[in-house]
Amino acid sequence: MTLRSSGDAQLNADVTWAAFDPIAYVDHNYRDLQAEDAEILSIIRDHFGDHFPRRGGRPVTGIDVGAGANLYPALAMLPWCDEITLFEHSSANVRYLRSQVAAYDGNWDQFWRVLCKNEAYGALDMDPRARFRDVVGVEAGNLFDLVQHEGRWSMGTMFFVAESMTSSHTEFDRGVECFLRALAPGAPFAAAFMEHSKGYHAGEQFFPACDVGIDEVSASLSRFTRDFRTVRLKSSAAVRDGYSGMIVAYGRRNSDSRIPPLG
Repeated sequence: MTLRSSGDAQLNADVTWAAFDPIAYVDHNYRDLQAEDAEILSIIRDHFGDHFPRRGGRPVTGIDVGAGANLYPALAMLPWCDEITLFEHSSANVRYLRSQVAAYDGNWDQFWRVLCKNEAYGALDMDPRARFRDVVGVEAGNLFDLVQHEGRWSMGTMFFVAESMTSSHTEFDRGVECFLRALAPGAPFAAAFMEHSKGYHAGEQFFPACDVGIDEVSASLSRFTRDFRTVRLKSSAAVRDGYSGMIVAYGRRNSDSRIPPLG
C-alpha cells in the first residue's frame, strides 16, 4: 500500500531521505553514550540474553530495520546471529553503514561495554569488530517492502524508525506491522520509540515525526504478540528538544502468522 499526503500529514514518501546527514547525527546522538541509550542497552541485552541460552543450535538471522546511523541495535544481536541485515532506506545512511562494517569507529566501544555487563555477552570469547565484519551486511530498502519477506528473520530490532519517518499514524502502524511481519513466529524483538516527538534535525535537514505515546505503541504491537512489554525510560529526555521521553518495547513475535494485514 502506498499512502499519499493528506491534509497536514507529512508521509514517508514526501521526505528527501538522501539529505539525512549520518555524521552530524552520530556526532549529536552517539559520539558519547547518553543515559537514555545506556538504559535501553541494559533492557535489550537482558531480554536477548535471557532468550537465547534456551535455544537449540539452530542458525539465527537478525535484522535491524531502519538502522540509520546507529550500530548498537546490531551490536545487541551480535553474539546470537550467524547473519545480521542492516536494512536502511536513506542512501546516505547506507554509505555510512557500509563504511562501518569492516571496522566500526571507536565511539561504539562504549556501547559494547554496556552490553558486556550481562554475562551472556561478556562470557563470549569474541572480538566484536571481527564478528561484526563477518556477520553484518547492509541492504538498501524501504521498510514497507518488508511485506515481501514475511517470517524471514529469527530476531529483530527497530529503533526510532516507525515514529520518525512520517507524521501519519496510519504509516506508523504500517511500519510496526511490516517490522513484525518480517520476523518468524517466536522471534525475539526489541523496538524503541521517541515519545510525543515533534520532528528532528539530522544536519541541516528537518525530518517529520508521528506523535505517539505508550498506548499507541502497545496498540501497534498487540496484533502480532501478547508476549511483550512496553517500558517508558526513567532517564529524562535529554538528547534533543521536541520529545517527552523514550519508550522501549520488547518481547516475542506471535506464533500465529495468519494475522490479516491492515487496510
